[in-house]
Order: sequence, then C-alpha cells, then structure tokens
Amino acid sequence: MAQKNNCCGSNCGCPGPMGPMGPQGVTGPAGPMGLPGPQGPAGAPGAIGAVGPTGPAGAAGAAGPIGPTGPTGPAGAGIDTVAEFVPGTVYPRGAMVYYNGALYQTNVDNATGTPGTSPDFNLVTVTGPQGATGPTGPTGPTGATGAAGATGPTGPTGATGAAGATGPTGPAGATGAAGATGPTGPAGATGAAGATGPTGPAGATGAAGATGPTGPRGEGGEVGPTGPTGPAGPTGPRGEVGPTGPTGPAGTTGAAGSTGPTGPTGATGAAGATGPTGPTGPRGEAGEAGPTGPAGAVTLAAAVADATDATDVVTQFNQLLANMRAAGLLAT
Repeated sequence: MAQKNNCCGSNCGCPGPMGPMGPQGVTGPAGPMGLPGPQGPAGAPGAIGAVGPTGPAGAAGAAGPIGPTGPTGPAGAGIDTVAEFVPGTVYPRGAMVYYNGALYQTNVDNATGTPGTSPDFNLVTVTGPQGATGPTGPTGPTGATGAAGATGPTGPTGATGAAGATGPTGPAGATGAAGATGPTGPAGATGAAGATGPTGPAGATGAAGATGPTGPRGEGGEVGPTGPTGPAGPTGPRGEVGPTGPTGPAGTTGAAGSTGPTGPTGATGAAGATGPTGPTGPRGEAGEAGPTGPAGAVTLAAAVADATDATDVVTQFNQLLANMRAAGLLAT
C-alpha cells in the first residue's frame, strides 16, 4: 500500500531525487504608499531681530502766530521835567532836578536827602570850575544929554518860543505771551515687518509601508524532499512616489513669543496748513510789575556855571541843553 505524503496531501510514490532550484520568482509590484507620518512639532520661535537704527529727527514744525503787542510803557522823564531842587521835597523815581550847577536824577521811589550826598540821586552833569574875573574896562567919556524923545507906541507881542526838546523814549513794554502751539502733525508710516524666522526642523520619517504580496509559485517537478532555503532575491526597484497624502491636522499653537522691540519712529509728517486765526480771547489781568532793572550807563555832559540872576538862568540853561546834546543825552 502506498504511503501518504504529508507535503502534497495525496497518495504518491516514493520520493524522487531533489529537483534543481527553481528560477527566481518575478519581482512583485510595489507596495502601496504608507500612511503619512504624524506632523512634526512646531519649530522654536526665531531669534528676535536686532533693533534698527534710530530714524532721523523730524522737521521742525511751523512757528506759532506772533503774540499780541504788549501795552505801551509809561513815558520816561525828560529834560522838560527838570526843576530846581527844593530841600525837604520827596521825589519819585526818575525825577530830574537842578542843584548847585549840576543835573541829578533820582534812582528810587520817594527819594530824600540832598543831591551830591544822598545815594538816592545819580549825577547827570558836573559843574566845572568858575573862571577868573576879567579886568575892568576903561570908563568911556560921558555923552551929551539928548533931548527927551516922545514915548513910542507899545511894540507887538513877541512870537511864541520854540517847543522844548522831546524827552527820551520810555522803556519798551513787556513781551506778550507766546502764541499757542500748533496741532500735532499726522503719525509717521508704519515701519517694515521684521525678517521671517528660520524654518523649524523636519518632522520624523513616517513608518514603512506594508510588504507587497508574494509572487506566483513556479511549476515544480515531482515532489521531493524540501530543499534548502535559497538566497534572498535582490531588492526590487523603488516604486514611484505615491500622491501626497491629505494634510494632517494642525498642530497645537505654540506659546506666543516675546514681544519684539518697538520699531524706530517714522519720519515726522509735513506740517499741516495753519488753521484760521481764532477769535481774540479776553484780555488777561495785568501781571505784577517786575523789578526795576539796573540804571544804564550815562555819559556825563559838561557842567555850566551857576546862574547869577534871572536873565542868566536862561543863558545857563540853554548852555546846559547844548552840553547835553553834545554828550548824546538829547536829540539834536
């Protein structure tokens, strides 16, 4: 009775000799493309770019409108206010007095004392030394007494004398308050965006695809004993790249990077057109009077001799005016 062969599942004869190794099977088709790998972790935020250089200073804005003119200062004391000094009189600041052949001006309010000794008076002119008395001229011969003439008619009234010189100009009034500042110009253009940070590292390679199916078995001879395992066939050529798999879900949003430094200030825009002048505001209350400035330097005029009588007062006063014009204290 024939023995059952367990390798083929049928009744067959005695095993024959081992057949030759069959030819290598045909390379199987490329396996399907593996599933896309998981999305790689988000790259670390790029380093903050260096702060750019400071932009140039914007152009100066247009000057504000000129403030209103301040009130006119009080008139200063002039030569037309000169008076003979009267002892015991209290004089205001800036009063001009004539004393002992010289001209003085008070430098404080409620000046007291005597010019020349009191510090409340500044010397304006100096009295020069009195000249020597000239020799007496010879007596002329006595003329014959003439007949008494008839009384002549009263002469016409003399012409009015010329007006005195104008006193010096008073000090300038205080400077008015500065005008209001013009409106702020428009904001500068937004600076350019910083450079893009470097790309994060690539994600890990996805798992290898499944092995393709085994090729068909070659025709065998009679069943012999199982031969030794043949060497592995060469690896088949790499299959073509499959289509791109669907995009994986978006990764969790990374923590917000630190805020970058503020970009440089944009250039100042051009000054806007000056708006119409607003209505004049109400006049403010007058401020307190500022302290009196130091007395200016005065060029001394030549002195004149003391007057000897009422007629000589006019002569000496005219000479004093001439000396003050020569010293630049009066306008010519």
